[in-house]
Amino acid sequence: MTNAGNFATGVDACAGGWVAVTLRPPAAGQRSASLPATVTVAPALDGLQLSGVVGIDMPLGLLEDGWRVADVLARRALGRRGVTVFAIPPRPVWQQPTYAAANRACRELTGKGLSAQTWGLRDKLLEADAYRRTPPARPHPARLYEVHPELAFAALAGAPLAASKHTEAGLVLRRELLAQAGLTLPPKIPRVPENDLLDAAAVAWSARRIAAARAVTLTDPAQRADDGTEIAIRY
Repeated sequence: MTNAGNFATGVDACAGGWVAVTLRPPAAGQRSASLPATVTVAPALDGLQLSGVVGIDMPLGLLEDGWRVADVLARRALGRRGVTVFAIPPRPVWQQPTYAAANRACRELTGKGLSAQTWGLRDKLLEADAYRRTPPARPHPARLYEVHPELAFAALAGAPLAASKHTEAGLVLRRELLAQAGLTLPPKIPRVPENDLLDAAAVAWSARRIAAARAVTLTDPAQRADDGTEIAIRY
């Protein structure tokens, strides 16, 4: 029986809640370049039954005030595609009940406002934060790492992708890059937009690199989350 620690999973938020792509170690006699993938969808993170090394396309680790350096480093690494990386404000902003209140709090704490698009992460961000702080009690609890899929695709392609994942050309390119890396995915998953499925797969590819200690880590060692944990983006 394969140990759960040998599995690598990528998770992304989607319309149905969360989508996870889990990569299993190749079976005996199977070419090592092939990464057998299992796709699951659940309304909550706990419903995914996560274990082993798990990458998630969601910010992990919040500050009491100020901005996260990891986000700055990720934007810099992506160049023009850096716009796909959200600047994540401190925890008091996310604790506000409405966007208007959060925007005011963000200006008071950082001197800058909060975009409505970033505020849209709130529910999923807080769910991931709670999961990271108090993982479910299981024999093989998940080890959660923050991953940005655009960084993963840039690593797969050798440079940041020019085509957006919201275009047909961008989707085709991303699926081709994953296939070249050995990840073959179903053409469609109910309740999961294709771009979310591909993002989860790219995050799973990065999770495999994390498990093998080959991932790139973007972090400022001097900056820690408000609970003392590392703030880092890996790919």
